Amino acid sequence: MLNHVLSSDTQAILLLCASFGQNRQLEPQPLTLSEYNSLADWLRSQQLRPADLLEPTAKEVVEKITNPKLHPHRLLTLLERGAMLSLAVEKWTNQGLWVLGRGDSNYPKRLKQRLRHSAPAILYGVGNIELLSRGGLAIVGSRDVDGESLSYTQRVAQTCFAHDIQVISGGARGVDQAAMLGVLESGGTSIGVLADSLTKASVNGKYRTSIKEGRLALISSYDPDAGFNTGNAMGRNKYIYALADRALVVSSSLGKGGTWAGAVEALEKIRDIPIFVRMHPSVSEGNQQLHDKGAKPFPSEPWETSFKELLATSASLDEPVQIPQAIAHSHLQNGDDGTKDIIYEAVLPLILEHLQQPQNVEALAESLNVRRSQMQDWLDKAVVEGHVRKTNKPVTYVMNQSATQLSFL
Repeated sequence: MLNHVLSSDTQAILLLCASFGQNRQLEPQPLTLSEYNSLADWLRSQQLRPADLLEPTAKEVVEKITNPKLHPHRLLTLLERGAMLSLAVEKWTNQGLWVLGRGDSNYPKRLKQRLRHSAPAILYGVGNIELLSRGGLAIVGSRDVDGESLSYTQRVAQTCFAHDIQVISGGARGVDQAAMLGVLESGGTSIGVLADSLTKASVNGKYRTSIKEGRLALISSYDPDAGFNTGNAMGRNKYIYALADRALVVSSSLGKGGTWAGAVEALEKIRDIPIFVRMHPSVSEGNQQLHDKGAKPFPSEPWETSFKELLATSASLDEPVQIPQAIAHSHLQNGDDGTKDIIYEAVLPLILEHLQQPQNVEALAESLNVRRSQMQDWLDKAVVEGHVRKTNKPVTYVMNQSATQLSFL
């Protein structure tokens, strides 16, 4: 589905960061995510975009960079790989793949807002790109689990389909595949965040029909032809959680493995996503320890009531008061401008996430559980700052994508 034209920014990011199937030990080495972030910060400080590095003045621009890891010769050599980029794009097109750069309008906003500089500079994918913005339930677990755990995973996935909840997972054998296939075979939608072999997965018979029907998107931040790498498998875990509304850990080892590492990282760093863990009499020690670290017990079967409401209620048990509720009842009454600014900055990403589609002030206030007048104040401020656009007849608000893209490059 590379029928969309690659933006100039994305072309530049690919030239700088993509391996194009080559061994990363070859010189010059493509930029790591950390190195690209340093370059993006510098470009932003100069009021430049990655696309500016494709201009004839690129040599003059990069020679001003003082970061020793971003040597001008290395950057210029990477930017001269136009022929390799052209061949790679042709190959990806033939394989039905698409590519998103971090500055593209349809790059998943959840990744940028929740992960910031940890969001991948490039995403490769196949399938329905619109699924990336739908959220859903992330279901993860160990590769080696018993049949009862796999059956449980499938029942959760089938319940997700029945309640119009998308499933997000990592595509690995075991729990991940059981979750994805469970919802897809029921007729639902899924996102697979892969650590390797995207091109092979895209033609796998398990997934091909769902891809064609628009019910599955497979994505990876690594070269589509890359083989398995433990570091890559660990690195992609945060993307699974960041794309979701909530997450379930079905089974985890204690203190080791990708499931454990990903869940601990999410509990510590992605705090706005409720993380559940399966709890039962014979639960693994890993599950128990994740519960002790803050994961919520997943609701017990049967799930006869509204599944979404059940998850929301379970997630809120014993939770500390969230920012929107605190604002509704506390600091803002005293007229403390400093407190107002701090809280506005904290809640702005939540507002923008809800405004990917136009909403009126009443609906948005209800979604974030704040007073209408407070939400109106925030929206007015966001409009003045250029984060949000206001439309009339009827009055609605929507995120101003063009004004916010540069800050997320």
